[in-house]
Amino acid sequence: MYAIVKIGNSQFKVSEGDTIEADRLQEKEGKNIKLDKVLLFSKGNEVRIGQPYLDDVKIEASVVRHVADRKVLAVKHRKRKNSTRTVGQRHKYTTLNITKISV
Repeated sequence: MYAIVKIGNSQFKVSEGDTIEADRLQEKEGKNIKLDKVLLFSKGNEVRIGQPYLDDVKIEASVVRHVADRKVLAVKHRKRKNSTRTVGQRHKYTTLNITKISV
């Protein structure tokens, strides 16, 4: 049994017990959340596709932690101008543990 769920601007294929890293969410660590934007649900030979979402399928997840990815650096150099600029960013994620898929 698995489902495809939309979290933020990303889609994830999840099943019970999976751990995923989604874009940063506002919930606190240790809190249980419900994901209701389910695009597809599959159990054995039964496949249901939402138009755009399935209303009767709910996914429960717990927020494990908030983490920042490694720093990515970008360098902009202008030749013959004696000018260099370095910028960096760290993408922020939320680690979710899928606890239950209910139909």
